[in-house]
Order: sequence, then structure tokens, then C-alpha cells
Amino acid sequence: MKITEHIKNANRKTLFSFEIIPPKKGNNIQDLYNNIDPLMEFKPPFIDVTTSREEYVYLDKGNGLLDRKITRMRPGTVGICAAIKHKYDVDTVPHVLCGGFSKEETEYVLVDCHYLGIENVMALRGDAMSHQKYFEPSKNGNHYAKDLVEQIQNLNCGKYLHDVIEANHKSDFCIGVAGYPEKHLEAPSLQTDLKRLKEKVDAGADYVVTQMFFDNQKYFQFVEAAKKAGINVPIIPGIKPLAVKRHLQLLPQVFKIDLPEDLINEVELCKTNKDVREVGVEWAIQQSKELLEAGAPVLHYYSMGKSDNIHKIASSIF
Repeated sequence: MKITEHIKNANRKTLFSFEIIPPKKGNNIQDLYNNIDPLMEFKPPFIDVTTSREEYVYLDKGNGLLDRKITRMRPGTVGICAAIKHKYDVDTVPHVLCGGFSKEETEYVLVDCHYLGIENVMALRGDAMSHQKYFEPSKNGNHYAKDLVEQIQNLNCGKYLHDVIEANHKSDFCIGVAGYPEKHLEAPSLQTDLKRLKEKVDAGADYVVTQMFFDNQKYFQFVEAAKKAGINVPIIPGIKPLAVKRHLQLLPQVFKIDLPEDLINEVELCKTNKDVREVGVEWAIQQSKELLEAGAPVLHYYSMGKSDNIHKIASSIF
């Protein structure tokens, strides 16, 4: 079922969902299941599975020489989506990136998803590689998330790359895109960023999931501004509980977001990361309660592969 259908069928009841990351190459998928299992009691209608782009590894060739190879450390997104769908009978949402994929490779991923009965995809530009100062598109790849949305929408219309086939059976993907309550880190202004979001929706995006935020007013203001800009698709808030003290520096640096002073003060008083984790859970609970009361369509949690804190939060909300 499509995400938009889940939201419609809920009749204004707020749904629970979460996002996971694939295990590192060579790790057992059972560890992933062990973290999903406790969260299934809250009946998520869908689970997102991230995609990591390629990165370089350096192999020692001896005599002080290194051989640079390109690899993906967390492959298997589509396979994991299929496994979760089969094991839990729940819809899955694979993340599809511009970065690291040609348009042809993207088409193959989408065809695989269609064959597996996966009806939802999240279309993202992706980040720059670690050695790049700015994002650089892959050769023959999509430059922007809007371009990726257009490719997916073309496939929904039976239009494949290069017009080499005539489709007699079309895909019908529900397309999600990212939104940024505090603007994308590369955008010159929030208003400009909203224009880019409107372009993605106009290209065929069906719903929006926001980047993490810790001040609900940022989300409410973003939703209101999006409506004024003519964006009328569901906007799902993304919530990430703080887990370690280092997040005070790391999250603002990486995602260019502001942390509320009250939260900063509470974390700074913590003596251990266990204490920080509890503060993060309590803050996310209060965020979730306010978002629930405001009628958010879904509360979407970034689990980062661990479920104990998400379980505590969901137990207080759902």
C-alpha cells in the first residue's frame, strides 16, 4: 500500500514509522531483526531503509603503496526491504539516491522494486563523498532530487530510458522526498529551499519527510510556509532522539540545525552518555506528544539501527 493511502486510511490518526540503516557488509541481518522486533508492537505501516553511497577504501600493496578501490560498506537496501516485507508483512520504503548511481542503475533498482511489490520509494539527492567539498553528480546520473523524481514519475507513465521499449505494465510508485524545516545546508534561504521543494512536488512527489529538528515550532512554521508556497502533500516530521554528548557538536555541524538552549543545558549536565540517552528520550517524548496533538500524519523516527530508545518513546505515545 502507498504511504499516502496509509495516511488517508488512518482517518487523521497519527501513525508510527521508523527508519533503519542496512548492516555493514559481512554482518548478520539478524541483528537488524533484533532491533525491529520490539518496535512491531506499535504496528508501523511502513519502514524506511536507507541507502549509502559509494566510498573509497585504500588497500596496502606493500612498499608504501596504496591501491584505491571504490566500494559500498552498507549494500543491500532493496534486498533488506524485500526481506522485511516478507518477514513482517509491512510496507518498506527504499531510499534511492542521485549520488553514486547512473540513471541506468537507478532504473534497474526501480525495476527490481517493482518486481518485488515495493510500492514506495524515497527520492534523495544524497550527500557529497567524503573527499568532495560539494556534491558532484555521478556520470550519467541525476543532478538533483527533482530530476530523480521525474525519472521515477516517467517510469510510472511507462517511459523508460532511451525509449527502447514499449511498456504494457507500468509501475505506480508513491514518491517521498526530503524537506528541511531549517533549510538545506546548501540553500541560501528557507524561501529558496521551499521553491526547490515545490519543484519536487510539482515533478511528482507524493509526500515529504523532514530532516530531524528539536524545536517543534520550526516544523509548524515550515508546514505553514509550505502550504503558502502551494505544497499540499503530507509533511511527515522526522524525529531523532539525542543519544551521546557528542551530538551537541556533531548534529549542528553536519546538518546545520539549531538545538534549543533547554536541551543543550540538560545534556551538558549529564555525566555519562547513558544520562544523555535518557534526556534524549524524554525530549523526544515531549516533542512527539505536541506533534501528536497538532495532528501530524505520521511520527517518523530515525533509529540509526538501535531500537531501545525508540521503543521507550513509542511506549509513551502509541
